[in-house]
Amino acid sequence: MRAICLQHVPFEGPGAFTASLAKRGARVEQYLVPQIGLPTDAGDLLIVMGGPMSVNDVDPWIAEEASFIRSALLAGKPVLGICLGSQLMAKALGAAIRPGRAVEIGMTPIHLTDEGKQDPVFATQPETFDVFEWHGEIFDLPNGCVPLAGSDAAPLQAFRYGSRAYGLLFHLEMEPTGIEALCRECAPDLTKARVTAHQVTAAALPHLSQLHQVADLMVAYLLDSAR
Repeated sequence: MRAICLQHVPFEGPGAFTASLAKRGARVEQYLVPQIGLPTDAGDLLIVMGGPMSVNDVDPWIAEEASFIRSALLAGKPVLGICLGSQLMAKALGAAIRPGRAVEIGMTPIHLTDEGKQDPVFATQPETFDVFEWHGEIFDLPNGCVPLAGSDAAPLQAFRYGSRAYGLLFHLEMEPTGIEALCRECAPDLTKARVTAHQVTAAALPHLSQLHQVADLMVAYLLDSAR
């Protein structure tokens, strides 16, 4: 099994997904798309990571990646988009991406929709639970997708396309080193959100184990669907 991981900056990698993939025998191939371009195919599972850029930027690689993701989605491939990755999925499916009411950084409660409560992965979770966020833009529900969860600042936090493609505006994979890197590399966002690196880190650390359990469930479900 091959998991293709599209990265947009070096400091936002697959994190906890790596261990979940490895223990199920999946090999991870990482591509830093803005620097080296896209792979030749989407593998058995396509994972699209986050990044500080906007899908509305005019860099040619953004349109190229959105087209690559669209092809994988329309082919019925298992796809998992995280933060910017979910925005790229939404763009690939024709939805608008726009600034949210506020920058969401750190632990945020999300609420499952009725569809989310029936979802193969999220049905295992409480109706409301905290996730790690770092984004300023949100999206509308793409045509043909199911809304799974929302928050006060972002009415749509997660969606599913078909039975095995998920767009998550939040991070399940984040590890302590990843939080540290975000706080360092994206420090201006902390000022916008009126929080400190210490506040973000201290609030997140107790929740990471639970988020990694959800990440593991997601990887297991998507890999099983690819077999």
